[in-house]
Amino acid sequence: MNPDYQTWDAGNVVLQSGRTFQAMKIAYKTYGRLNPARSNVIVFPTSYSAHHTDLEWLVRKGGALDPERYFIVIPNLFGNGLSSSPSNTPWPLTGDRYPDVTYHDAVRVQQRLLAEVFGISTVQLVYGWSMGAMQAYHWAVAFPDLVERIAVVCGAARCAPHNAVFLESVRAALSADAAYQDGVFKARPVRGYRAMGRVYAGWALSQEFYREEVWRSIGFSSLEDFIVRFWEANFSRRDPADLLAQLWTWQHGDISAHPDFNGDLPKALASIRARALLMPGDHDLYFRVEDNRREMQHLKQAELKPIPSIWGHRAGNPAQSPEDAACIEHAVRQLLAAA
Repeated sequence: MNPDYQTWDAGNVVLQSGRTFQAMKIAYKTYGRLNPARSNVIVFPTSYSAHHTDLEWLVRKGGALDPERYFIVIPNLFGNGLSSSPSNTPWPLTGDRYPDVTYHDAVRVQQRLLAEVFGISTVQLVYGWSMGAMQAYHWAVAFPDLVERIAVVCGAARCAPHNAVFLESVRAALSADAAYQDGVFKARPVRGYRAMGRVYAGWALSQEFYREEVWRSIGFSSLEDFIVRFWEANFSRRDPADLLAQLWTWQHGDISAHPDFNGDLPKALASIRARALLMPGDHDLYFRVEDNRREMQHLKQAELKPIPSIWGHRAGNPAQSPEDAACIEHAVRQLLAAA
């Protein structure tokens, strides 16, 4: 069966860590047509454990990401099982020898893909949710003359300490499985997947979501049914080593973790020239509105528009919440219309 995406070999890539990732491959899919001026480009990076297929619902005729108007590129983030990941990288970069990949590494390869495959030198918008939103920030810092706009939906410029603690709990739940030995999964970690899903379920949605039993409206018969069929099933689709690799990328997300800024986050934010739309979920438990509010102080052109939703972090990927989807699409249309 032929895949519905393409793969580009970036060659041997020297990472931020100084290690070389041999034959580093990025999987991507495009939607719509590139106009003659190559000026109608939207980049839509993937989120944690997501493939491009998990995001395609947002790319639709008449929507904010309309393939009849824009040339949309969804690059799959390294570690998701389609782009280079622990699950598909050959020896010797296997097991605990797999190299850590930062967002800075990822967006550099994504930019090379656009330039070398399509001849693109201008991006109208980098749109992302969660880990995709963090990539949008990294795009704006790495390529200030290339990126015109960014939409940061339930994301931040740096992984906050409390966010990192949440991710530690997810990592611990998955790696506590007996199948995880000496940094390598020797078998399918069924208990680890179950534990990870249950930890994640308590953080990705708000207290109000559970109090009002919103899960009933999306087809689940009980709270246990929702946790098992949605959360446990969601992560068990993916290779466990891939999940850990992306957790590392997420935890170490920081636009200022670069020699140009030496950890100075305000300086990194001030370097951004793109117009920025920041859309945190007002009930998000780990990408907080306050994080974006503090970032706003250092951005040249930015607007803060929290999503009023009890869906918590999931408000930023509202495939099952039409009200939240309408809120995001309205704001993104306004962003694209802005000079």
